[in-house]
Amino acid sequence: MRFPRSRGAALATAGLLAAGALAAPGTAGAAPGNPGAPRFSPGAPSVGDPYFPDQGNGGYDVQHYDLNFSYDPATRFMAATATITARATQDLDQFNLDFRGPEISSLTVNGKKNDFTRDGQELIVTPRPKPKTGQMFTVVVTYAGVPGPVTDPDGSIEGWIPTDDGAFVVGEPQGTPAWLPSNDTPTDKATFRFTAKVPEGLTAVGNGQLLSQQTRDGWTTYVWDNTEPMATYLATITIGRFVVTESVTPSGIPSYVAIDPRLVAGSANAVSQIPKMMEFFTELFGPYPFASTGAIVDYAPQVGYALETQTKPIFSNTASVGTMAHEIAHQWYGNSVSPERWKDIWLNEGFATYGQWMYTEHNGGATVNQTFNSSSNYGRAASSSFWQVVLADPGPMDMFSSIPYNRGAMTLHALRGKVGEEAFLRILRQWAEIYKYSHAATADFIGLAERESGQDLTAFFDVWLFQKGKPTSW
Repeated sequence: MRFPRSRGAALATAGLLAAGALAAPGTAGAAPGNPGAPRFSPGAPSVGDPYFPDQGNGGYDVQHYDLNFSYDPATRFMAATATITARATQDLDQFNLDFRGPEISSLTVNGKKNDFTRDGQELIVTPRPKPKTGQMFTVVVTYAGVPGPVTDPDGSIEGWIPTDDGAFVVGEPQGTPAWLPSNDTPTDKATFRFTAKVPEGLTAVGNGQLLSQQTRDGWTTYVWDNTEPMATYLATITIGRFVVTESVTPSGIPSYVAIDPRLVAGSANAVSQIPKMMEFFTELFGPYPFASTGAIVDYAPQVGYALETQTKPIFSNTASVGTMAHEIAHQWYGNSVSPERWKDIWLNEGFATYGQWMYTEHNGGATVNQTFNSSSNYGRAASSSFWQVVLADPGPMDMFSSIPYNRGAMTLHALRGKVGEEAFLRILRQWAEIYKYSHAATADFIGLAERESGQDLTAFFDVWLFQKGKPTSW
């Protein structure tokens, strides 16, 4: 989620992966049973998301990212080696990675130096020998320089954002290639390991579990391991001066919380409720999908939002209870289950916002029904611009506006009233279970809701998701 404009698997089909790809001149061999057709061809340079047309690539499925780097906030200089392990999903004579980062000094595939070119965010690799369908291959990219932020259509920033004591690192929806060569699409999840070397006195905080921390010659090296599949936009390795607290939740989940000293007092209430939120959402949504939890509260006021970075939500200023609840709910909805396309963003933000509403009620605040009917939600006038956007396809300018958040949550509350409490809770839990560690689209959610409720919900979802205007009956 981006809050208040909160942010917060293999590609779908081989046909999509190869769509639009042309055979490179001189490709050897012919496809069996199809004489004259090229056997090897380039992977698609995009997954075809209309909001970010250059994002993602085809022809392979990343299994693991391993980034080893040093970073000095005084100079903002990064020296890095990224090792990417992938499986070919077609016979490849060329493939792309998404990368906006510093100058590359070396690139190898399976240990052999390979030709590459760069065009915008596209890092175009010509592997020799060529990977065949099903074959695992390893790409090693060495680069150095000053990484920086990426600006979105709505003017917000993400990527590698320098701070006064380190770097605030977030990726939704297109920031991770600023510092990591990757297949930057929610539909290609992988495991991650970060080895970060920073000046002594600073802390580098990443996704997953801290494997080691060693200081030598004025530098401290942190190794973080995220063992569950993760979308690239959820990756972080944020650096700064932090007060660190390690603990275990009542259900035995390790928790690592890092807070900028300037924000400890103001964030104490929100942070103290993480265990309570974990227990509440586990009861509602089903088992917590990851091996660890926590939070990063950094001072990056130029950013202006929080994000559901996997296992450790990150805040660019003081963390509030409501925002923390939103980001913890995202671990199920948005992180474990990610959107197939960015137009499906309401499935992230509507679910997390509704989780926030439910926690507020559970915590003694406004009831969900009161929040639904408030002046910032259903109480808005029918003439408000709030109702003049299609929720199921809000566009890149509105994808982090209040519309996917509040109208998304309102859609879920209306669905709750439509199908009844028992069916609604089954829908929430089944959504988290069926698509765990994967991705899904609005059509998948509609199908699940109809199966679990036994109702034809075509008219209901048409009013709430696919039409402009304020729903008046459903």
